[in-house]
Amino acid sequence: FDSSDGKVFDRSGHKIKFYPDVPKILERLTNEGIPMGVASRTACPPYARQLLKMLDWEKYFSYQEIYPGSKLTHFERFQEKSGIPYSQMLFFDDEHRNIYEISKLGVTSIFVSKGLTKKALEEGFQQFEREHS
Repeated sequence: FDSSDGKVFDRSGHKIKFYPDVPKILERLTNEGIPMGVASRTACPPYARQLLKMLDWEKYFSYQEIYPGSKLTHFERFQEKSGIPYSQMLFFDDEHRNIYEISKLGVTSIFVSKGLTKKALEEGFQQFEREHS
């Protein structure tokens, strides 16, 4: 990784890209006092953590579950550490299998085929409200 000029590159020299709305979303949710967690089933946890640090995103996540395995384990640990009931969690993911697994816990789970956007966030909040009214 290299972070000269605020850009991050992988070992091959490819620029690491993220969904454009994500930085503003992270700032907004943090400013609103909404606790956030990041769950990644990566085979390379040290690199994922390093990437969060280089992007200066680790400050946004009160909970980090970054290791291989099921998202169910990630969410069990989120619940244990935070004390937040599954029914009060909102989850976004771009893999159907994760949405299927986590929704069975009672977590409002939103499939985002093109990544997290402001529109997807608002739709997620609306679905959460519908499920809890």
